[in-house]
Amino acid sequence: MQVKEFEMGDLIARFCIQDDGQTGFSIVPEGRRELFAKEQNRQDNCVQLRLEGEDYPNGFSNGHTFRNSPAACALQFQRQYLEEFSGGKRLHTEMEGAGIRADFVLEHREGCGCLRAATEVTNLSAGEQTLEFLTSFSMGGIFPSEADEDIGKVRVCRIRSKWSNEGRVEKASLEDLQLEPSWSGYGVASERFGQTGSLPVRRFFPMAGIEDAARGVSWGAKLAIPSSWQMEVYRRGEELCLSGGLPDLDFGHWKKRLGPGETFRTPEALLTVCEGDFDEVCGRLAAAEPKAQAARIPVIFNEFCTTWGNPSEENIRRMLSVLKGKGMDYFVIDAGWYADEIKGWEMNMGDWKVNPRLFPGGLSRCTEMIREAGMKPGIWFELEVVGRDAKAFERTELLLKREGHVITVGNRRFWDMRNPETVAYLTEHVIDFLKAYGFEYLKIDYNDSIGMGCDGAESLGEGLRQAVLATQAFLRKLRREVPGLVIEDCSSGGHRLESSMMELCDFVSFSDAHEEKEIPVIAANLHRVLQPSKSEIWAVLRKDDDARRLVYSLCNTFLGVMCLSGDIYELDAEQWGIVERAIAFYREVSDVIRDGRSYLRQEFGKSYRRLTGWQSVMRVGENGEKILVVCHLFRGERTEIGWKLPGEYEIRGRFGEEVEWEIVDGELKGRIEGEFVAGAVMLKRK
Repeated sequence: MQVKEFEMGDLIARFCIQDDGQTGFSIVPEGRRELFAKEQNRQDNCVQLRLEGEDYPNGFSNGHTFRNSPAACALQFQRQYLEEFSGGKRLHTEMEGAGIRADFVLEHREGCGCLRAATEVTNLSAGEQTLEFLTSFSMGGIFPSEADEDIGKVRVCRIRSKWSNEGRVEKASLEDLQLEPSWSGYGVASERFGQTGSLPVRRFFPMAGIEDAARGVSWGAKLAIPSSWQMEVYRRGEELCLSGGLPDLDFGHWKKRLGPGETFRTPEALLTVCEGDFDEVCGRLAAAEPKAQAARIPVIFNEFCTTWGNPSEENIRRMLSVLKGKGMDYFVIDAGWYADEIKGWEMNMGDWKVNPRLFPGGLSRCTEMIREAGMKPGIWFELEVVGRDAKAFERTELLLKREGHVITVGNRRFWDMRNPETVAYLTEHVIDFLKAYGFEYLKIDYNDSIGMGCDGAESLGEGLRQAVLATQAFLRKLRREVPGLVIEDCSSGGHRLESSMMELCDFVSFSDAHEEKEIPVIAANLHRVLQPSKSEIWAVLRKDDDARRLVYSLCNTFLGVMCLSGDIYELDAEQWGIVERAIAFYREVSDVIRDGRSYLRQEFGKSYRRLTGWQSVMRVGENGEKILVVCHLFRGERTEIGWKLPGEYEIRGRFGEEVEWEIVDGELKGRIEGEFVAGAVMLKRK
C-alpha cells in the first residue's frame, strides 16, 4: 500500500492507495499523524457510486446503503496532480473502472480551516450509463479506540431543525446508533439521514460531525445543496466512514443518465478536522461561509409583526412618522400588499397585482415616503409559488408536475423555473416591478416543499435538483438586472439555511419564532452553521413590554442582524429610549458581529418552549481588539457566568441593567438573576 500526504493549511489530506488500486481518503490535524497508526487497515474508496443494473453489495446492506457497490470497488487509482491558483491549491485524484472516470477534487484556500470537495464523473463507455448514487465526498480513516474506558466516547453529531426550532445539536454514541462491529465482523452498519424536497434544512441541517472524545479530535462535513441530500455514517470492520452528497435512488429517488463522454459534477462539500469537540468543528465550517458584503450591517424594520399581513399606504405613512430619525436603514413591506381584502394574503400569490384599495397612490407613493423618512424601501415576494386564488394557479403548463399531475401542497403550486416562459413571466412581474418602483431590498419567502421531486428529468430526484438550480439561476438574473439589490432569503424562517443559498443572498431569515422566548437559543445555535452577519433576527416590540422584556428581545439581535417590528405606534418615550440605546450599542458592536469568531456556552433543559438555565455567547472580533458578550438567563437561581479573556481588556460599553459585569484576574464575570433577563457588554483590548 502506498500512502500520500498533502499539507493544506493546518490540515493533512491523506490518501492510502491499496494494492488492488482502491484509494482511501482521510484528513487529520497537522501534528497528529499518529491517529493513522492503523494505516494497514483496508479503507473504502474516496468515491462511492452505484450504476443501474449492477449487483447489490451483501452484508445485509441492501435497502440501507449503496456504498461499496461493484462499480465503486472497481474504481482504481490512476493519478494525482496539484493545481495552484491565486490564493490556494486544488488536488485532483483520478480513478477509473466500470466504464467510469472519477475525479475527486479537493481545494484549499489560504487562511481557511476547511477543504472544499466535489466529485466529477465521466462516462467512458460507448453506451449510456445511469448513476443511482454518487458522493460528493467519502472520508474514512477513523478508527475508534477499542479500549474499554473509551466506550461511548465517539459520537455522531448532527444539527436538527424544524419550523421555529432551528439548530438543535444532537449527539449519539456509536454504540447507541449500533455502529459497532458485530461478534464476527460480518455485516455493515449504516446511519443514513438527510431530507427530501426543496426545503434543504428540514429535520437536519446538511452537515454532520464525528467527535472522538477519547483522542480529543473531531471531524466535520457540510454540503452546499438546495434540494434533497443525504449523509451517511458507515462501519464495515474497524474503520468508520462519513460520506455525503446527493440522495441515492432509495432515499431520494435520484438517478442520472450519462451519455458516452458526458460528465456530471456533484454539489460541493466543506470538510474539516481539528483538535477539540464538535463546536470547534462548527466554528471552522461557519468561518468558511460567506459573510455580509456590506461594510456595515444594517438595522431593518419589517412591518409584518406590526400589520400581520395587512400593509397599506395609510398605515405605512403612520409607521414612517414614528420611525423617522430612529436610525433604521431599510423599511420592508412584507406579505399582503397584493392581498385579497376578504381572503387575505396567503391565497393569491403569483399574479402580483398591487391592491388599489390598500394603495390608492400605488407603491410609488410609499417608496417616496420611505426615502423621505431616511430609509431604503424593501418588498416581499414568494416568487417561486402560486396561490390557489391567483389566476396563475391555472397556468398548468408552467407549473411543476409529478407523474403528470400538478403538484399542489395545501393552497400552493410551484412554478417550473426551468421553463423559459416562466422566467419571462417572473421577469415581468418581479424584476420589472422592482425596477419600476425602485425597490432596493427584496425579501424572498418560500413556504412549502415540492417533496420527493418532479417530472422533466430521468428521475423525480433529478427533476427536483434541476428545478431548484433553475431558481438559483433566476436569483443570479435578479442580481444582474437589478444592480445593488439586497436580497433576504426566507423560507418560513430557516428552512433554506444552507451554503449555496447563503452564497446567493445578502441576509437570511433565522427563524419564524418572531417574538418567542426561545429566540436567543435559536439565534445562538445558528452561529454553528452560518455567519451571524447574515442572520436576520427579529425583535418584536410590544406596547405591554416592560424594560426587562424589551432588553431581553433587543439583546437577541446582537446575535445577528437587527430586525425590528411590533407595536411601534404605542411605545412610550421610555420604551423608545431603550430601543434607541439598543440601536446605538448595536452600531458599536456591528464590526464584531460581522468579523469575529463565536464561542457558545449553553446550560438549559431539554425543552425550548419551557426554558430553564442560561446561555452566554462570546464573540471575539477580528484580531481580538473587541469582544462582544451576550448573556440570557431563562429560569433559575442567581447565576455567575465567566469567560476567560484572551488578553487584557476593559469594559467600554454595555446594554441592559440586569447583568452586573466586571473583569477579575483576566476573567469577565457576569452576575444575573431573575426570569427571562438579558444583558450585553462590549470589551476593548487595553
